[in-house]
Amino acid sequence: MAVGLACLGMAGLVTAACSSGRASPSVASLPGHAAASQASGPLSVARSDRLFVEFARCLRAHGINEPDPVHRPGHQGLSIEIPPPGPSTNAGLAACNHIIAPVAQMKQAHAQQQLASWLPGLTRYAECMRAHQIPMLDPGPMGQLNLGNVPGINNDFGRYSPQFRAADSTCRHLLPAGVHDGGTGP
Repeated sequence: MAVGLACLGMAGLVTAACSSGRASPSVASLPGHAAASQASGPLSVARSDRLFVEFARCLRAHGINEPDPVHRPGHQGLSIEIPPPGPSTNAGLAACNHIIAPVAQMKQAHAQQQLASWLPGLTRYAECMRAHQIPMLDPGPMGQLNLGNVPGINNDFGRYSPQFRAADSTCRHLLPAGVHDGGTGP
């Protein structure tokens, strides 16, 4: 039975040139921020927002019905829905992904730093669960926690068993701040 951690991951980005031409009038815009992708330096929230707007414009110029980036509760800056790869989106994604590559690189670097800071706490949580006879394996490379075969622990306690819940209640304080239960585990 898998006990998952909201996985940290990024989809790969394909880089190519984008010659988007003129954007349609319905595309979101930020006043006074043309040619945002040519800016250099640290990636600020404002620059990230401009890149998301430029990405949406580029996708639309390539025939993809991309919604405007939006502000989501609890998120800093704009969020964007990236269309799934497919016959109708592959060319547009290939042409436009370079625009948000700096954002993806920044998020991936942040996720790796966060995971590195979380691994000791996740390991302590797994050790505590094992001390309470729950066969919790050490975290995987992406921070995932799973039940498995642990020498010396023979039981069939699933995630919803009273034994698992009691151990989880005892050990949960060891989980790093920011680790959330995605419905399958801590």
